[in-house]
Amino acid sequence: MVYIVLTFFALVLFPGLFISRRLSVPLSFRNILRFIKLTASRNEDEEEWNDKRGKIMGEKRLPKHVAIVLDGNRRWAQKRGLGTLEGHKAGARKLMENVKDCFSMGINIVSLFAFSTENWARPFSTENWARPEDEVNGLMFMFEEYLRSERHVFRREKTKISFIGNRTKIPQSLLGLIIETEEATKSYEGKHLIIAIDYSGNFDILQACKSLAKKAKNGLIQIEDIDEGMMDKELMINCSEFPNPDLLIRTSGEHRISNFFLWQSAYSDL
Repeated sequence: MVYIVLTFFALVLFPGLFISRRLSVPLSFRNILRFIKLTASRNEDEEEWNDKRGKIMGEKRLPKHVAIVLDGNRRWAQKRGLGTLEGHKAGARKLMENVKDCFSMGINIVSLFAFSTENWARPFSTENWARPEDEVNGLMFMFEEYLRSERHVFRREKTKISFIGNRTKIPQSLLGLIIETEEATKSYEGKHLIIAIDYSGNFDILQACKSLAKKAKNGLIQIEDIDEGMMDKELMINCSEFPNPDLLIRTSGEHRISNFFLWQSAYSDL
């Protein structure tokens, strides 16, 4: 008899008191049953959502290539009373978590607009996208630091790393690490991280046009043969299996693509 009473308290009365206090409703068997039904309904909804998500994954409706315009680190740091470089470091840490999540979901390529051509410091510049010299130097050092610390992760995860952009202004120490990292990971397939440093969509299109013009001048191609496919092969992202991003994301809430992938994002979802 004592065992039955204790069981009743453990299975019915104590949970009922908890439900009554938590939901601020009178304690009754009717309310307990309502709570149980509500919980069961929520579990069914979660199972239905998980089933739908599984079907979506099964149908492979995920994008193959996601491109991200990075922005907002400085404003994030300023709101918290932190230095600009601390904001960039915090953004980089969070970004890499998101990149790993993308790869684990089955997305093949992630492209990051890390530093634009317009970001280089210019004396007396009033443009808000030009960075102060100390910030630029800090970013270049951060890129070096990141490559040194993450090289073993790229190898372990078998992630191919590529850098696109104009390399003439990049510091030699960083450029050496870029070349070394690309060489060490070039054979990996399935996961491809593309980092744009000193990149400009305008410059990318111009250099592709010049390359095609030079080939036509030297008789390697005929002008009539130039089409979109030939143009694609001349763009810097020709290192990619899927050069055109399916999804283009800009962080920070700004609504512009800031000269990133002008040709490649013609049909990207924003």
